Amino acid sequence: MAPRLKVLPPDALAAAVESDDWRALTKHYLAVLEQRAPGHSVEVRVPPYAAVQVIPGVRHTRGTPPAVIEMDAATWVALASGALTWSDADAAGRVRASGERADLSLYLPLG
Repeated sequence: MAPRLKVLPPDALAAAVESDDWRALTKHYLAVLEQRAPGHSVEVRVPPYAAVQVIPGVRHTRGTPPAVIEMDAATWVALASGALTWSDADAAGRVRASGERADLSLYLPLG
């Protein structure tokens, strides 16, 4: 797991949801994604909070990865929690995705 990313225990997750703690929620759901889709072929960025490399395939080591997905924290949390679908977020321009495998629809929602 990437440094500073961790899955929150249920009580901490509930508190983060209650207080709209975007930083904690972003890092929690990125940690869950990293566990469910381990790999290094796609970089998921949620500035300013965190980024993680996921999905099996070609390992990225330098420069810009072959596939990048970027979005704001509100979009990421909505996708991860199931409040928003990947296709709706993409159609609304809330997700910037480029490269092969730059589609998280197979992994979302996270729960």
